[in-house]
Amino acid sequence: MNKTDTAGVALSSDRFDAVVLDLDGVITQTAKVHATAWKTTFDDYLAKHTAEGEHSEPFDIETDYHRYVDGKPRYDGVRSFLQSRGLDLPEGKPDDGSDQETICGLGNRKNELFQEKLRHEGVEVYASTISLIRTLRRAGLRTAVVSSSRNCRAVLEAAGIIDLFDTRVDGVELQKCRLAGKPAPDIFIEASRRLASEPHRCIGIEDATAGVQAAQAAGFGRVIGVNRGDQAEALLEHGADVVVADLGELHIVTASGDTPPTRQLPSALDHLNEIVPTHDREPVLFLDYDGTLTPIVPHPNDAILSDTMRATLQRLARLCKIAIVSGRDLGDVRNRVGIKGIWYAGSHGFDISGPKGERTEYQEGRDYLPALDAAEHSLREKLGAIPGCLVERKRFAVTAHYRQVAQDQVDSVKQVVDQINSSHTGLRLTAGKKIYELQPDIDWDKGKALRWLMRALDTDPARFIPLYIGDDITDEDAFRELAADGIGILVAERDQPTCAAYRLDDPDAVQQFLNQLSDKLARLGP
Repeated sequence: MNKTDTAGVALSSDRFDAVVLDLDGVITQTAKVHATAWKTTFDDYLAKHTAEGEHSEPFDIETDYHRYVDGKPRYDGVRSFLQSRGLDLPEGKPDDGSDQETICGLGNRKNELFQEKLRHEGVEVYASTISLIRTLRRAGLRTAVVSSSRNCRAVLEAAGIIDLFDTRVDGVELQKCRLAGKPAPDIFIEASRRLASEPHRCIGIEDATAGVQAAQAAGFGRVIGVNRGDQAEALLEHGADVVVADLGELHIVTASGDTPPTRQLPSALDHLNEIVPTHDREPVLFLDYDGTLTPIVPHPNDAILSDTMRATLQRLARLCKIAIVSGRDLGDVRNRVGIKGIWYAGSHGFDISGPKGERTEYQEGRDYLPALDAAEHSLREKLGAIPGCLVERKRFAVTAHYRQVAQDQVDSVKQVVDQINSSHTGLRLTAGKKIYELQPDIDWDKGKALRWLMRALDTDPARFIPLYIGDDITDEDAFRELAADGIGILVAERDQPTCAAYRLDDPDAVQQFLNQLSDKLARLGP
């Protein structure tokens, strides 16, 4: 389930204010030094105090480190590992010598070994993480580092990166403020407080299961697991919303809405368990119509939903919430899908209806109907002479289809549409697959409609995760809207610039994905 060789994960700077990162294993490569120090400490103790075959199996860096000590305060780690071997030691005191056989004594021994290795080996950082942090700060997000280690400040100073963080909550602060260590949420809650940000406006980045569990418990809006080994499944199970192999897979989507460059998108068919983890929030599905549920056809009237796709949607509608979001008129798309009990958004979300008769039109859009009427008249008059060009009037848009226009005439279509757009104030020109479309020039699109629908569907972010599947340029508004708290899936035969995180080749692949999703939701039950 690990997101390696993928398009990466989009982080929206207008959805989040701050990012809180763990130190060891996320920012610095000191996790290896910690693991080696733990192994030396525990192996020496086990060799001296256990008979052969009795709790004497050496400390395993690959399994024991992640399971019992990673991310936890030092003494909690000692206690956790010894309990796993059925061993018990007196607690002792924090100032116990490293030769004393107490919980604190062993913890202090480990700390001495760590500091010794640090002096000789220095501190290595993950370059991709440092690059990401600088990008985050340029985008206006505040940053914090959290660590159960009391050596956090020394490590940051040795690496020369202490100035990259607005605040630090580490082992020293945990003791001073009497905060519980991971997997308790205290350290993340305190970091968000110091950053003056609500937890749901924060992103937590962790490489330890105890860490992702803590960030999730703190109510962080996004929890990202970093899989430095073979921990992807465990990170997802303990609360990560998504898992990446390296923070270079993350990118920032700014409020300006810039579309990221072309990247290799992973197949949604191969990553269903990552998109909808069994422990995670319930999916809410938003689907485009043309090119997503039906193939692209020469004439828009020929885009007919197949019986098998309709059956797939009907089954899925019994298992999760569904909405169809289309550029078609509301009545048109509702009649073509023909499924009761779901939401429909027509005209790119200007016109919306619900399963119980709910109906809303974006009020401001009505003011532009006269301009659309005039533009329609002009387009029909001037494009009528171009063979193959079709003008389609929708309630809140006028569309010029040029799929059947000869290639040497396409520029003529564009020139006419540009001219009419310029001569009718209050309209804006958008483009799609072989279409030019004039819409009201107001701050409303599929992304805004999607957010409105999520509120109408009462999709509490703590319980639901939105999935949007679409194929066209207009769907990028929806992908961008979900960059921070949902998942976009592009329908395209090849990679292209997009804010989506996954790809499906065509409507057949969409149907296969929806069937797989239905099967999974049916297995999970209510």
